[in-house]
Formats: sequence, C-alpha cells, structure tokens
Amino acid sequence: MGGGFFDLTGRTAIVTGGASGLGNAIARALAERGAVVVLADRDAAALGAAADALAADGLEARTLAVDVTDRDALTRAVDDLASALGRIDILVNSAGIALLAPVTEVPDEHWDRVIGVNLTGTFAACRAVATHMKRAGYGRIVNIASQAAHVALEDHAAYAASKSGLFGLTRSLARELGPHGVTANTLSPTVVLTDMGREAWAGPRGEAHKAQIPARRFAEPREVAAAALYLVSTEAAMVNGADLRIDGGFTIA
Repeated sequence: MGGGFFDLTGRTAIVTGGASGLGNAIARALAERGAVVVLADRDAAALGAAADALAADGLEARTLAVDVTDRDALTRAVDDLASALGRIDILVNSAGIALLAPVTEVPDEHWDRVIGVNLTGTFAACRAVATHMKRAGYGRIVNIASQAAHVALEDHAAYAASKSGLFGLTRSLARELGPHGVTANTLSPTVVLTDMGREAWAGPRGEAHKAQIPARRFAEPREVAAAALYLVSTEAAMVNGADLRIDGGFTIA
C-alpha cells in the first residue's frame, strides 16, 4: 500500500488492457504500492468489474473505456485524464491480442488487427502521454513485448512482427524522452497464465513448450507484474531502452 522500496504514492498510472489478464495484474501491483491507477480497456463491463475488485481490496482505480486503435479518441482521453489528475507519471501498454495461424494462412484482417492493436495502439498511447511526461520532467513507459520477439515460434508471424516492432519503438522513445526524465523499456515474458495464454497454449502443444523452458513452467501474472513495478519505480531511473526477459531461460542464447 505504499512506503518503502518501489513506493508509488502520489503517482498516476495508465494501464492499457487493464480490465483483465496481465494488464489487470500489473494494475493491481501498482495500486498496491500506492499509485492511482487508470484501467484502460475497450470492454466497459470488464472495466467495471475490475475496478470493483480493486476497490473491494481498498485499492484506488479509475476506468477509461477506449479502444487503443482509435487514436484520436485515445489522445483526447489521455489529455482529459492529464487535466483531471494533474499529471500522468506511468504508462504500461498491456493491451494486446494473439491471432495465430501458419504464415500462408494468415488472413489480411488478422494481420491488420494484430499490428493495429499490439504495435500501432501502443505507439498511439505512448505518443499521447509523451507530451505530458516531457512537460512534467518525469515519466515511466513500459511496453509488453514477448519471447516471440526474440525467437521464432510457429504460427506467430503477425504476433511476432507486432512485438518485435516494440523494440524499435521503445528504443526511440528512450533516446528522445530520456533527457526529459522519462524512461521507456520493454518486458518480454514467456507464456503467461492468463486466459489468453491458457487458450493459446492448451494441450500437448503447451506441455511440449514447457519442456523447452529451463524452468519447466509458464509465468504467473504476478511475476511479470513485479518486473513492471520495478521498471516504473524511481529506483529504475537508470534503466532506459532495455528489455527484461521473463521467460524462465527459454531464450538463452
């Protein structure tokens, strides 16, 4: 609830994809350390349920119903939040989708949708907060990448392309915004045991993949959330333009 290491008391944070899965776990971790968290998601019903669950545990959360692919609406919403909250200190981009298929069978609409949400939507959110963070002279941006951006996985062409693009985007943010007290980093998890992760890696395929991971298991949402908490803290001020792999050793070179 704030105080001590990684204290976020008085900080404001936006977490895209915050209504469920990994985004919700990250939002909870930030709120537990004292941040005022804004859950941003396109699913208004899920947002309400997520906010109620946090409130039941005495954690402060606001909600923002917005689709990250609607860049104009997203920018307006961020500007309104900055006015209402006084500042935006933290952005965690966790909104993402995985539409998996062999490369020869990926429909155009699936490619466009995955790139639109995972890469373009993340860019739009980063661009929207950048002006406010520069003006304040402080900011923390964390973009959720993936092990699939480091190693080739079958059926992941669109997903891997979208997540790989986050490295170039994040490094550019780190270079441009660093002089203004703003850091930008990525996290690259292995499969995370969210609803999306369980669905994509159910059955023998998932068991075979776990056998390839030195830790012999997939990641829990709280483990990734803990890494995000570090990167958004003041203690991580000298970590900028980096990627932290949370993959149990799967991508060891």
